[in-house]
Amino acid sequence: MGRREARENAMKLLYQVQIQKDDIEEQISRFIEEHEITREQDKEYFIDVVNGVIENVEELDHLISKHAKGWTVQRMPKVDLAIMRLSCFEMKYRNDIPVNVSINEAVELAKKYSGDQSKTFVNGVLGKIYAELADNAAADSEEQ
Repeated sequence: MGRREARENAMKLLYQVQIQKDDIEEQISRFIEEHEITREQDKEYFIDVVNGVIENVEELDHLISKHAKGWTVQRMPKVDLAIMRLSCFEMKYRNDIPVNVSINEAVELAKKYSGDQSKTFVNGVLGKIYAELADNAAADSEEQ
């Protein structure tokens, strides 16, 4: 399957979870089965990012709304929100994924699944979030 497809599947499930609030674990299991995610590496990544986004959704939404000037997360298209939550999670919690890859993949998902303006919006918001995370990391390392 590969990381790109696993990321796309994770975004699809995160979008679905926003609409269908049933048992998350059941939705994850069903999604893995229906999409035949069998490679262990893909399954681990998929489960980690989906659960990670869900567990950290308030923090991720705060980051997104802080940098999406004039937008609240409630008003954003749900697809864009799922894409940005996933990318934010990767930037903040997954050290195995280069930031530029995470942002580029998010822009590609926005091009594929969202409106014409979305790729620019997603890129701009994620770029600002990365700048904040990088500043915080630099400040943290200076304190140590």
